[in-house]
Amino acid sequence: MAGNWKMYKNASETTAFFEKFNPLVAGASHCEVVIAPTFVNIAAAVAATKGTNIGIGAQDVYWKNEGAFTGEVSAPMIAAVGAQWVIIGHSERRQFFGETDETVLQKTVAALEAGLKPIICVGEMLADREAGKTADVLTRQFQGGIAGLTPEQFARIVIAYEPVWAIGTGKTATPEIAADAHKCIRAQARAKFGAAAADAVRILYGGSVKPDNVKNLMAQPDIDGALVGGASLKPDSFASIVNF
Repeated sequence: MAGNWKMYKNASETTAFFEKFNPLVAGASHCEVVIAPTFVNIAAAVAATKGTNIGIGAQDVYWKNEGAFTGEVSAPMIAAVGAQWVIIGHSERRQFFGETDETVLQKTVAALEAGLKPIICVGEMLADREAGKTADVLTRQFQGGIAGLTPEQFARIVIAYEPVWAIGTGKTATPEIAADAHKCIRAQARAKFGAAAADAVRILYGGSVKPDNVKNLMAQPDIDGALVGGASLKPDSFASIVNF
């Protein structure tokens, strides 16, 4: 269960969140719990979760380790501050900041080389969904951003399916719609990396996940967890999703 905080909270708000959140999920042994704050709050989040079962991630990464890349943050820098995870290819990075399938692959390889665990996002826009092109988009994103990994690298990633039309809109893909997309992604994994690898990879659902819909989503056999946006900003809300 991963929370993506996007551009919310400062350091003191981050610390205050975990003071409330940590005890609420202390008994959560059924899943891994991850929260990705902004870059400037990773250190505060790592300090606030020390000794807990909560992992901290970044929301993006650059594919070079260092250099004249103003404003970027490298995988070794993220690892050095204590984060263990990184979200790569989120729809907002694709939509607003020029992320491509090619850069998703480059970032994933860089993250793995630094010992980080990538959560790679894929998903279709509303126009794609309405045009019946969901499978085409997911196939293209998998082939361009994930299929270039080695089997060893693939075994270390998590995939998140996020229908862009359901992010922050209040619309949620029905469990059946989400499950169909997850089956499509898993079929791509099976064709490229084999049945065992496809069965083992965790595919999260992201798109207006809330305490009142998480249980039905998690009941689908191909949905292995959730990537949560707005509902991860409140301790009680995200804890109820973790403890669904």
